[in-house]
Amino acid sequence: SVSPIHWIRHNCHMGGGAAADRVAVGRQLGAMPDSTEAMASGEIGFAHLALIARTAAAIAESGTNKPFDETALLSKARQFSVGRFRNFCLHMRHADDPKGYTQDEVSAVEARSLTISTGGGGMVWLRGVLDPEGGATVRTALEALAHKAGKGDDRTHDRRLADALVGQSRYALDHASLPQRGGRRPHLQVTTSLETLEQRLGAPAADLDLSIPISSAAVKRLACDCRITRILLDSDSLVIDVGRAKRTVPTATRCALDVRDKGCKWPGCDRPASWSDAHHLIHWIDDGPTDLANLVLLCHRHHWMVHEGQWQIVKTDDGQILTIPPQLDLFNRPRGPDVRVA
Repeated sequence: SVSPIHWIRHNCHMGGGAAADRVAVGRQLGAMPDSTEAMASGEIGFAHLALIARTAAAIAESGTNKPFDETALLSKARQFSVGRFRNFCLHMRHADDPKGYTQDEVSAVEARSLTISTGGGGMVWLRGVLDPEGGATVRTALEALAHKAGKGDDRTHDRRLADALVGQSRYALDHASLPQRGGRRPHLQVTTSLETLEQRLGAPAADLDLSIPISSAAVKRLACDCRITRILLDSDSLVIDVGRAKRTVPTATRCALDVRDKGCKWPGCDRPASWSDAHHLIHWIDDGPTDLANLVLLCHRHHWMVHEGQWQIVKTDDGQILTIPPQLDLFNRPRGPDVRVA
């Protein structure tokens, strides 16, 4: 059989929450005549009425035999915003039935879910729901990392939250804090040819596990600070030799770089060394040396801006870091296909 919520969602093109609110109100109409009249006259909104209905249902199901005080709820509904009124209703439910309230929390934890799917163009979609405490935990962690990274950071708040989620995940991968799988700790694995890494014309894209092929620019960024394994294939693409994995930036060099730079060197950025990559000013694939003079720490966002965002970063003789936006070259001349320099 089809539930009322499912029927309303399907036939009225509503989301699950909106449909559930209407079912809750319909079931409690007899218990809240004054509130229904107040909504009809515009004194309160439907969201207030739905909260009153849910509170009435919770009290009726609690088994405490306490009467439902519509008058008190309606008085607060007339005064409070929806958010503030929601909290008032929750406090009332806890006061009336603390054991039932605790059981609601248990049910909320058991209802946690998260799905990750890949859509068109390779974009990854996240869809999920968290209990209040779990949601507050995630939100607090992400908000702490979602502040603007210095002047000129014009990312929206939504974009900064998404970047914070990626940053948290990358930090967990980089610092071996995740359990091993198959004898190895989880990591991003990119398979690329030398031609792709050298960004040669006509070279194929690289393959990233659990994703679509990625560009040579992305590969070059990831290759700045990673562990590389050389694999030789014959003409039939059969493996004939596998070399030892080695880091592009040796551990001792990385430690010295962390001590020297202390964090991302992009002007105005405050990301610490633990959240930064070792960037080759002249990439090692272009015969740049892997020494302190040719390395600088950049956070993941600013490292991306250099490789994929086409910013330039140069170090002066006295060690100062200069950043040059995509529209300008080293001589402060405009760059781009729509600009002509006389």
